[in-house]
Amino acid sequence: MEHNFYVEVGYQQKNHGKERICGDVFRSQRIKEENRIIAVLSDGLGHGVKANILATLTASMALNFTREHKDVARISEIIMNTLPVCSQRKISYSTFTAVDIEMDARTSILEYDNPEAFLLRGDEPVPAEWNRLVLNSEKNMGKEIRNCYFKPRKEDRIVICSDGITQSGMGSRKYPFGWGWENVQDYIVQLIRQQPDISAHKLAGKILNTAFKNDNYNALDDTSCAVLYFREPRKLLLCSGPPFEDENDMKLASIVEEFQGKKILSGGTTGDIVARELKREIRDTFEFNDPDLPPLSYMDGIDLLTEGILTLSKVSKILNEHKQNYVPGKGPADQIVRLLLESDEIRIIIGTRINVAHQDPNLPVELEIRRTVIKRIARKLEEKFLKEVTIEYI
Repeated sequence: MEHNFYVEVGYQQKNHGKERICGDVFRSQRIKEENRIIAVLSDGLGHGVKANILATLTASMALNFTREHKDVARISEIIMNTLPVCSQRKISYSTFTAVDIEMDARTSILEYDNPEAFLLRGDEPVPAEWNRLVLNSEKNMGKEIRNCYFKPRKEDRIVICSDGITQSGMGSRKYPFGWGWENVQDYIVQLIRQQPDISAHKLAGKILNTAFKNDNYNALDDTSCAVLYFREPRKLLLCSGPPFEDENDMKLASIVEEFQGKKILSGGTTGDIVARELKREIRDTFEFNDPDLPPLSYMDGIDLLTEGILTLSKVSKILNEHKQNYVPGKGPADQIVRLLLESDEIRIIIGTRINVAHQDPNLPVELEIRRTVIKRIARKLEEKFLKEVTIEYI
């Protein structure tokens, strides 16, 4: 990689009033082969199911067309021509912001009718040089889109939001005309100065919760905030399974010893090998924080030491069912998930020696062999959480 940063993507949402479905939609995708990240936030007309359908259609089109490097005017025209027309207002309407990050090149932002994106370099706002384009097709005559380009640096942030943020508090004594773009920017700057390394997820959450507070804890609109944070990558090593050849035991232990970052060993045999080769002691516990799994063990220099296939299978399940409001428990699988989600570059080493116990036909069908489970975990981390994952076999 030529770039020296990782892009953390985090977002938070609240539904309008008591609606069960949010009319804002956020989509993001890592295109591994092109070293790109694309993120889109769309706000559909109205609230509830109809708004969600409009926003989903818009976000999906914006994501796909941006991925194909289509011209910004062409992207906007296609989206606006495709949206169904509201029977009451006679308009097809869904706003959007699309961010295209090419890691070794420039970053572009395309907007239509969403609040202007906030760009920050450290804790200082960066004025964006917006290009404004007025569409001239018959159907979209006079509609204006804007886009900008910039070269990101480490500790830059992009904050995008729906107007539920900037218009929050409208009609209140404090903000009769809404919170406002300038006030939101000042608040973001204040938060970053107080906590320079605040994560994308936490920053989005604090902005969202303040907007919710402005509305007296009853969101007057669908409200969304997404943050893209360019920062130093956090690294993690996950090892599971003994090496195929006994002579590679020391190689595995050396990789673990020399790795700079968090370390997880998943599997009793894996832990025994590393402990033996590095001459360390394993300290077993009887802390049954998860009734379905054996307890954690401890070893100096290792952040987590767990049982293998059962724990990893539950990790896969948690990642698959993960929701925005997930709070990790104290069990071994939850602790692995917590470290995975806190990390950016994840290196996985799979031992390829067959564990005969896992081939027992009397064991539950869902108890799959280690490699299959880990591949599922890796795929979910890449596709759902935009992590950079490498898998090695030993």
